[in-house]
Amino acid sequence: MAAAGAHRPGPLKQQNKAHKGGKHSGSSQRRAGGRVPVKAQPRRRLRDLNRVDRRHQALQLRRQRKEAVLAEKRSLGSRDGPPHLVVVVLLHSRAAVHDSLRLLQSQDSAVVRADEGGAGGFALLCPRLKQRWRFVTAQAGDLHAVLDLAKVADSMLFILDPVDGWDSAGEHCLSCLFAQGLPSYALAVLGGTDLPPKKRIDARKKLFKSIEKRFPEAKLFPLNTEQESLLLLRHLSSQKQRHLAFRDRRTHLLARAAEFVPSQDSDLVGTLKVSGFVRGQTLNVNSLVHIVGHGDFQLSQVDAPPDPLSLNPRVVKGQKKSQDMEVQVCRDDAGNGADEMEEDIKVLMKADPSKQESLQSEVVPDPMEGEQTWPTEEELQEAEDSLKANRRVVKVPKGTSKYQAAWIVDDGEEGSEKDDDDDEDDDMDDDLMEEAVSQGESSEEEAGEEESETMTVSECLRDDQYDEKMEEDEQMLERYKQERMDEMFPDEVDTPRDVPARVRFQKYRGLKSFRTSPWDPKENLPRDYSRIFQFQDFSRTRKNLFKQIEKEETEGASVGWYVTLHVCNVPVSVMESFKEGKPLVLFSLLPHEQKMSVLNFLVRRHPGNSEPVRAKEELIFHCGFRRFRASPLFSQHTSADKHKLERFLRPDAALVVTVYAPITFPPASVLLFKQRSNGMHDLIATGSLLSVDPDRIVIKRLVLSGHPFKIFTKTAVVRYMFFNREDVMWFKPVELRTKWGRRGHIKEPLGTHGHMKCHFDGQLKSQDTVLLNLYKRVFPKWTYDPHVPEPVPWVRSESALPEREVEME
Repeated sequence: MAAAGAHRPGPLKQQNKAHKGGKHSGSSQRRAGGRVPVKAQPRRRLRDLNRVDRRHQALQLRRQRKEAVLAEKRSLGSRDGPPHLVVVVLLHSRAAVHDSLRLLQSQDSAVVRADEGGAGGFALLCPRLKQRWRFVTAQAGDLHAVLDLAKVADSMLFILDPVDGWDSAGEHCLSCLFAQGLPSYALAVLGGTDLPPKKRIDARKKLFKSIEKRFPEAKLFPLNTEQESLLLLRHLSSQKQRHLAFRDRRTHLLARAAEFVPSQDSDLVGTLKVSGFVRGQTLNVNSLVHIVGHGDFQLSQVDAPPDPLSLNPRVVKGQKKSQDMEVQVCRDDAGNGADEMEEDIKVLMKADPSKQESLQSEVVPDPMEGEQTWPTEEELQEAEDSLKANRRVVKVPKGTSKYQAAWIVDDGEEGSEKDDDDDEDDDMDDDLMEEAVSQGESSEEEAGEEESETMTVSECLRDDQYDEKMEEDEQMLERYKQERMDEMFPDEVDTPRDVPARVRFQKYRGLKSFRTSPWDPKENLPRDYSRIFQFQDFSRTRKNLFKQIEKEETEGASVGWYVTLHVCNVPVSVMESFKEGKPLVLFSLLPHEQKMSVLNFLVRRHPGNSEPVRAKEELIFHCGFRRFRASPLFSQHTSADKHKLERFLRPDAALVVTVYAPITFPPASVLLFKQRSNGMHDLIATGSLLSVDPDRIVIKRLVLSGHPFKIFTKTAVVRYMFFNREDVMWFKPVELRTKWGRRGHIKEPLGTHGHMKCHFDGQLKSQDTVLLNLYKRVFPKWTYDPHVPEPVPWVRSESALPEREVEME
């Protein structure tokens, strides 16, 4: 037994470092001694699982994924899900669509029901297979119809020619579909049995060789008999579905029937009743809908008419509770010869004005926002007297503060104030770059015109038509010259002789380093920025929104229900387009997707197009479920905070395209088209939506060049960069560089004609060029137009190469 006065350690006892017994799970469990931590981390819990538990968990996850895929296959086209939507696309002008559809309709015990509208689609009900399909036909030349139907299709059925496969229009259609996102597809060929056996084998080998390039690991189905059509239907119903990211999180619907009810005020606007099957997500009546090609609209109510494509219309689906909101078709055959009950259209839900999304797309700027209270008369009089006493007119660059303006010395030689429009500045910069080309090539252009007058033309073309074509060729030649000059001398401009450089380039500034020098993103914003919306953290908003869609259950019409949407304030042109046979596609909008902001797309030049495309040239955008026209900016794709403007769409690098457009949450594909003078649309670039960020800084660079006149050890006399002494003094703080890597600065001007003495970090070479970089932030033009004209059908040719020289008469 220890003594009562035994020694105990005091507070100053030496504390030795604990022994590390290893970081493996066994030692950690022994050190814990059975204690459980207060806050268990999920990763640690996964790491502490033993081998049997890890295998069991992986097996459960694999089984859940497999069951989800099987459930999706079973629901698509079944009694509880929407019909299997198959879009039939003819990739060749010789492909016979009527024979293909006739074979698909000739199944045993199949019921065929035609669609409303002028599209010529039909529904196929097969009780024996317990499946129902809806087939819609689209020509490869009708680009908008093909792309709109591909946005909502479950499967694409491509009809090929047995000899050539597809023509030029089919090649163009496939390029657009692959860039937009292709759902599940199948390839079918009709005919070829009339060829001799030798040619039939050769044609089949040639067809398989061309298919392998576009569709690797794809199976080709012949479509000549009813048995072959049945195999094709089984393949369509059993193949794995390919998901398109931009439509899986949004409700979408392809109209099967539509009715237009004019409003009381005007016959041009009214309520459009669109009937179809709900796909993607649950439809909420308070959310906005986007009619592809026509705009955003609100819903007033959602009805539930009887399902016209029921597999067994005599079977009663029990409904005892009204809140289930399911449609039933009641038939009473047990009564003594009783008639069928009347099928009533039920109202599922009506819009709540307090919860309904607004159609407001722009912010209405308040010019008095941020102003102080109105001063008194004494304060106004006192301010006016002080201004009269100290008034001084000084010409300053835009954005200069009062403190900076007070230090600027008066200069009587400066001319009138320059216009503040950025577009005029950009045009003048481009004119300076093009001036040397146009002056040096004037004699060659005149010679080219004389040669074109003596050329022999075909009798089918009139002289005036040929002259119009030559004018377009001359404009295209001028663009090629400008693009070539920009590649040879990037961003270089000539200093004007008639305007002082300090006035011409007053909006530009010098930077010590383009990569590290600061630039405030909120500085000197244009007035258009007061009309757009901006997120505090776009990535976080997107993440929370998508998490809410996956976890929370939305009240509304479930996937697979046949509903009628009452769309408010729709122009009558939408109904006229539907009657003409155009597909009517609706997408529900996520929160904020009707609002305008600055969108950035990451695109790459399409290899099939080589024509020069300048920045701020009007292009046609197909972004996700939207299409619109806009004049974009091109900039480099870098990880820095500033991005240099590109004047042309480069063929060898990925560029970022910036426009004003409605907000869209990525992922979303984007296609860029350029409209020809004859109305055809050329695919020039493809890519995806990068971000929605108005703070992305796009910097335009100008390079002024000079030549060394006298060279010393580390100094040189440079000329031809400026043409007066005042300009040299104005740009004296800006750093100089040379094409051979030297750096320096301006020491002093020499004389009055722009010569200047410069100091460098080494001796210059006589063939070197002195450069001065100037920078200015640029913004896109507000040219957003949601109305895109229908393209002229693509000119078909037998080869798969696109026709680029044929003009439409």
